[in-house]
Amino acid sequence: MPLVSSNYNPPLFFKNGHLATIYCGLFRKVNGIVQKRERLSLFDGDFLDLDWSDSIVPSNKLVILLHGLEGDGQRPYITGSAKLFNQNGYNACAVNYRGCSGETNKRYRSYHSGVTEDLKEVIDHILKTKDYSEIYIKGFSLGGNLVLKYLGEEETVPKEIRGAVAVSAPCNLHSSCQQLLTFKNILYAIRFKGNLIDKLRQKQVLFPELITDSDIKKIKTLKDFDDIYTSRAHNFKDALDYYTQCSSLQFLPNIEVPSLIINAQDDSFLGSECYPFSEVEQNPNLYLETPKYGGHVGFWGKNNITYTERRALDFFNELGF
Repeated sequence: MPLVSSNYNPPLFFKNGHLATIYCGLFRKVNGIVQKRERLSLFDGDFLDLDWSDSIVPSNKLVILLHGLEGDGQRPYITGSAKLFNQNGYNACAVNYRGCSGETNKRYRSYHSGVTEDLKEVIDHILKTKDYSEIYIKGFSLGGNLVLKYLGEEETVPKEIRGAVAVSAPCNLHSSCQQLLTFKNILYAIRFKGNLIDKLRQKQVLFPELITDSDIKKIKTLKDFDDIYTSRAHNFKDALDYYTQCSSLQFLPNIEVPSLIINAQDDSFLGSECYPFSEVEQNPNLYLETPKYGGHVGFWGKNNITYTERRALDFFNELGF
């Protein structure tokens, strides 16, 4: 499909990409949502925690929500999405990746931008234990890449999955990493790296022979973290091999489920390769919207409902049966 036009036009303050990103990431609050946690045991003995919230009316529709790097099921962009969907006839399942629900996971491995096998287990679990005729997936940042990769690499996607939305998706992971290593993103990179190293030290207690103090001291950048931990823990040669294998860009031509990508033009985390114009033009199941403003998972909106929350709801409603 051709590029989707966007009418998103926020107030002046939120036309600054960094301010939009920071406000929605650090200052936005979402109240009035009740989540119930379910622990899912994985095939390898590890676990995932799923945070469920219900529609205000009985529903056979579900939205699976996937958070970004070092996020969790309680981040405002997750709870805000869940709340709006709940108010409009959808149940919501917010997935906390391994080690992201407040408790260190059991295995040496954790999560990364391409762990679709864990998403498959979540979907299989839902199909076996619930009765939903319509399932939609909405992913943010890392989660956006994850859902696009999943849809494009699977030969057969369950018929219940009717659509997907990817917000601020780093479709080319190497391009996004290069942006995060630039000076304009230094504060974000420091915050991400600090959180990742804190978790790595917690995991070091369980696996001291695999994670040494010497290794941790070598981590100066986010790429170093992927070279020293992500690639080793998940069987990649190095960070570049991880970025190459897990970027969703190469899987976009194969997607057969209607999918909308919303990447703001002022998103400082995304390089030019993260805007898949040609791939979208060649696949009738893909839609790409590139608002001029929005930042990274920002998209401020009136009444504490972001633009992408309303946009995803409208997109899924249009696909509904």
